[in-house]
Amino acid sequence: QKVYLDSALSLRSLAEQLDLGPNKLSWLINEHLGQNFNEYINSFRLETFKKKALDPSNSHITLLGLAYESGFNSKSVFNDFFKKSTGMTPRAWVKSKEIESK
Repeated sequence: QKVYLDSALSLRSLAEQLDLGPNKLSWLINEHLGQNFNEYINSFRLETFKKKALDPSNSHITLLGLAYESGFNSKSVFNDFFKKSTGMTPRAWVKSKEIESK
């Protein structure tokens, strides 16, 4: 299941789906992955965004629209996480991939 596509996903709701306590789930993510819940979920959303952004069939959708489709629920959270993860803005990243593919 791609639960990360749900923009309303929370630590509590995911813990319930996994039949775990939220504290236990938070501890597992922190201890075993070295990330907090939001970083963990947003990393899946980021990879989904990247695939969608490079798919020519999505060229009619704005980058922000693709971010929302990927589970992000805020422009600022998306932009901040993207920049922190890649060192680039989403638009610069897409342009760099277009140049690479030529």
